[in-house]
Amino acid sequence: MRFASRGDLDGGRVAVRRSTPRLYVLDGLRLIAALMVVLFHLVSLRGGWDRPAAEIFPAAEPIARYGWLGVEVFFLISGFVICMSTWGRSLGDFVVSRVSRIYPAYWVAIFLTAGVITMWPQVRDVKNWDVVLTNLTMLQQGMGVWDVDGVYWTLFIELKFYVLFAIVVATGVTYRKCVLFCGIWTVLSITAPTVDNKLLDMWAMPIYSPYFIAGIAFYLMHRFKPTAVLWGIVVMSLLLALHQVPRRVSDNSSEVIPTWPATLIVFIAFVLMALISLGYCDRLQWRWLATAGALTYPLYLIHQYIGMTLTYWLRHTVPAPLLVLGIIVLMLGAAWVLHRCVERPLGKWLRRVLQNGMEEMRRQSAPDADRREPAPEAPLRSTVDVPPAARAQRPYEQKEPDRVGVGAPGAPDGP
Repeated sequence: MRFASRGDLDGGRVAVRRSTPRLYVLDGLRLIAALMVVLFHLVSLRGGWDRPAAEIFPAAEPIARYGWLGVEVFFLISGFVICMSTWGRSLGDFVVSRVSRIYPAYWVAIFLTAGVITMWPQVRDVKNWDVVLTNLTMLQQGMGVWDVDGVYWTLFIELKFYVLFAIVVATGVTYRKCVLFCGIWTVLSITAPTVDNKLLDMWAMPIYSPYFIAGIAFYLMHRFKPTAVLWGIVVMSLLLALHQVPRRVSDNSSEVIPTWPATLIVFIAFVLMALISLGYCDRLQWRWLATAGALTYPLYLIHQYIGMTLTYWLRHTVPAPLLVLGIIVLMLGAAWVLHRCVERPLGKWLRRVLQNGMEEMRRQSAPDADRREPAPEAPLRSTVDVPPAARAQRPYEQKEPDRVGVGAPGAPDGP
């Protein structure tokens, strides 16, 4: 069994970053999760159809009705990837990485979706443009503001996870701290439902925290090796996740449907992540999966309300199965354009701007002693009263005394 290059479990403030082969299989799994959500919205929800989707897709709808579980798969992958990407990074690096990754495509998707449902408000409409501007923060749920697109609620869950894990990043990501984080978060998530505290419930996220926690444990298995402690975290998270499945099924269906398919999908997702963590999927080095994975986020951002609007206008013109397939292909094409023309250039620019800002903050926050002007040099020792013979024996006193240069051993840090 092969694992990533191992380092000290808790060596130093921040463990050393190590390059490991890209896990292309995670990109593929992300795309599958995104397509699950897309099919749920287009095939299971009534959306832009003029009658219940179950009547239009009698064979596909019983399967697509569980597509919302793609969100849970996203959270499971997110725990793995965030832990992996923060190893050896500072808090500033983490903030810059996340902001430059999630905001550029999101900003464009907001205006794109708002423009479509403003011109064609048959499926959804924009309540007012103050809502749109508030959505640009990605914090609208915390302020009780309506989402411009229905899928944006999951982004607030992700943001809260980033804030919580930033505590670990700020102190230096290590094996022990990640395990401690998982343990504390698990305790808080099982406590929240019983204490009736809205603030605790908001941050503990008992419904979704098991997926993030399991993802972190899976990455620790991948980077180091599986242990009884890590397997205990994973099994505990799986059991807590399964406990919430009936509630999630009820929230995403207007009628009573079986819960066992959802339970099975969650179990399979955990098994797949275990196989990835243990190295069984390392040989899957299909580079096209990286491109597929890059389309996942923009596809997720733009598909729901725009897709439903297209469904409304074309439902009587194009056969339903062909219409859904066409919308998916169109959304994938739009996601590729969004990735190439927005995420890459705007994300690169935003990353550079934020890095400059972080560097300026570090420089201005340096201790005063590090920014003080160097002390004036000691005057040369006078040789007027030294006898010529003595001066001949000590020629070094006739030269400028040696000075310790900036960066030399024992020298103070430069400005």
